[in-house]
Amino acid sequence: MAVTVRGAGDGGGGVFEAATGDGPPPSDAEQRSREVRAALDGLLQIRRLTGGRGRDPKAAPADWELRQPVRAVALVLEAGGIAPSYVDGAGARSSTGYRVRAGERPGTAVVEWLGPPGSGAAREEAEALGACVPALARLGWDALLYKGPRGRRFLEAEPTGP
Repeated sequence: MAVTVRGAGDGGGGVFEAATGDGPPPSDAEQRSREVRAALDGLLQIRRLTGGRGRDPKAAPADWELRQPVRAVALVLEAGGIAPSYVDGAGARSSTGYRVRAGERPGTAVVEWLGPPGSGAAREEAEALGACVPALARLGWDALLYKGPRGRRFLEAEPTGP
């Protein structure tokens, strides 16, 4: 989800990108926090305007979120206070946190818990992914925990049913 946020980036305005876990860390954590809050407020406003009269904007994703589930789920997790993983300039994982990628089915996203080699991310993943579930549920996403190759766990997030 690309959202224009005043004051984003280099001070003049720019495009907000939710942290999927495959990018560099923010240069200014306070500024990033403000941008995440503004993006979440924008998302909820879009839901209010498109969701129909009397519908709770937190209950279910908007149609455009369903077309961009990776970005939508990443924003929900980041706004929920869950730390994304980051990569350095060479593309090597530099911190432990969530990573969101496209699911196999349309409208779904996969959430993994990754970190640099030796970080212990694999030992933390059950508890860390468990903390992602309520953050997703609060904003209209169901998340099911699965065990994948080599026993690594992951969540599959999909929009809450009607």
